[in-house]
Amino acid sequence: MNEIVKFESELEFVGDINEFKDCLMSQDNTQDDPEVLWFNIDVPKGHGLKPGDRVRITVEKA
Repeated sequence: MNEIVKFESELEFVGDINEFKDCLMSQDNTQDDPEVLWFNIDVPKGHGLKPGDRVRITVEKA
């Protein structure tokens, strides 16, 4: 697999989408800086994450 990007970020928001999934987001006030990376991704429930937790985001070409 070819890694495109890997970075660590603090979760800003965990949203309840429905009975199957939540949305994890990091889009803090640095979003205006064009070099800062942020994310918004749906994940299955039961992840145990909360705002303030640090996560690692990895994007690879499959």
